[in-house]
This record gives sequence, structure tokens and C-alpha cells, in this order.
Amino acid sequence: MRKSMTVFIALALLAAGGAAWAADTNTLTVTASVAGTCRFTGTKTSTLDFGALDPATPVLVNGSGTTQFWCTKGVATDAVTAGNGANYFGTSRRMAGPGGDFIPYSLNLTPDTNSNAGPATPRTLTIGGTVLAADYTGVSSGSYSDTVTLTINP
Repeated sequence: MRKSMTVFIALALLAAGGAAWAADTNTLTVTASVAGTCRFTGTKTSTLDFGALDPATPVLVNGSGTTQFWCTKGVATDAVTAGNGANYFGTSRRMAGPGGDFIPYSLNLTPDTNSNAGPATPRTLTIGGTVLAADYTGVSSGSYSDTVTLTINP
């Protein structure tokens, strides 16, 4: 019995030791990527208003408006571009009005100088434009408008 007890203990030690020798490890790498993106916020509509243009006292008229946008933190650029507009002709953006008349205008887009920090920290884009006095003195009275698509890319 003593001999069988010794064999049993030896086998138990080998079995226990064998389990320890069979241990191994694996390194798990966890990854993800965050897309660099930019988006306009809010209603996604903006207005550039030149106000009332008076041909009796023609002057250069500046208009301005703003909209907000955000870009992913770390995105180095915030390229906002403007389409030509619905009434573009030749090299001019134009507002269409009554009688088939058009008023040309210039358009410029100026983002603030803040850093991109994600959707919780929106930035401001100033939308500016100019109408020259000579461009509205000979047109029909009434309302003029154009529709321009703004696009933002990271």
C-alpha cells in the first residue's frame, strides 16, 4: 500500500506540474479608427443678406452672415467651398429677380481661427459678399435671390 501511495502522490505531482507547464499567453491588440470629418451644425441653412439696394443712392453694398460647423479634433483643414449658385453665368454669381434681371455679387467664406475640437465645440464661418453699385442701378424693382451650396471637407 505504501508503494501504491507513493506512485499515486508522484502521479498527482506530475499532473499538477503538467498543468502549470501547459500555461500560455496571447497578446490581444484592440484597435479602432476615428474618421476625420467636418459637418455643418443646426438647420444647415444660411443667409447672406444685402438688404435694400437703393438705385437713387447707389453705393457698394456689403452683406454678411454666419453659420456654424465642426471638424474632428486634429483635422488640419476645414476647406469650405461654395458652388457657383443657381444663376451662375460666365464668371459671375448672380441673384435672379423680376423681368429676367440679375444682380451679380461676390462671395467669400472665412472660418474663424479656432482649432478643430469636435462637435461639442462648433466653429463659426463668416459668409461675406459684395454688390457693386453699377450692378443694381438699371434692374427691375423687386426681390432677388440665388441659392448656393456650401460644402465642407476635412
